Amino acid sequence: MESIHTRIWQEEPEPDNAFAAASCHCHGYDVYGDLLGHASWIEYLFLLFRGEAPSAQQARLLEGLAMALANPGPRDAAVHAAMCGGVGGSTSASCLMAALAVGAGASGGAREVRLAMEDWLARGTDLALWQTGLAAKPVANPADVWPAPGHPPGFDPYGVRCTGPVRQTLAHLAGLGCGESLAWLQDHRSLLESAAGLPLAMSGIAAAALRDLGCTPAQGEMLFLLLRLPGAAVHALEQRDGGYKNFPFFRIELENDPGPAQTTGSTENAI
Repeated sequence: MESIHTRIWQEEPEPDNAFAAASCHCHGYDVYGDLLGHASWIEYLFLLFRGEAPSAQQARLLEGLAMALANPGPRDAAVHAAMCGGVGGSTSASCLMAALAVGAGASGGAREVRLAMEDWLARGTDLALWQTGLAAKPVANPADVWPAPGHPPGFDPYGVRCTGPVRQTLAHLAGLGCGESLAWLQDHRSLLESAAGLPLAMSGIAAAALRDLGCTPAQGEMLFLLLRLPGAAVHALEQRDGGYKNFPFFRIELENDPGPAQTTGSTENAI
């Protein structure tokens, strides 16, 4: 049987079992012979997406971004969706799919990161282009299934000022010295926020970081979805164990609970 291969992956079959792989290579690297035990998960993740081994700076940047995004917290709509699935007894896959669906949108979700990365491609580090673009009202693309964004991508539509976690994340990632986007964003944040009329959001930092890692907007969108799943998973598990009475949102307490419905056995009454 011929070997199975794509641009990303190549497998050689076992001599006595054509349905099992004897060796697996990811972009030329022997996964179980060379990478396992020598490369970190972050380095392997970079290799999968970018097709090459990361530099030390790139690995540190991706690791820092992954930590910043791993758990957006229960205020985040995607995590909240997973929590609702968990407290309702949904399967693990259903909880994660709920998080992915809600976290895919253009308001704080992966689509917003993609749009922000497209802005980086068009504007680079040209402050005038950014100020003009941020001041303009978003226009819908009639050929796109997505509606026009309600705010400039990468900025918080409900924010009053840039939050502590956003500032801390930006300072840390920009200080790693990997690429120019994060450093430029750190230096010009206040001017960009003034042009947008909104504070910078975590999605804006993610877009700049993913650009500095060399990702395309499509790769950035996918990575953003992936990196936020751990928090959704653990919050769903917590709510599944805690029960609906301990759910932290929208608890309903009945003052005059009628108790279980009473059945009389009468067909007439049942109707």
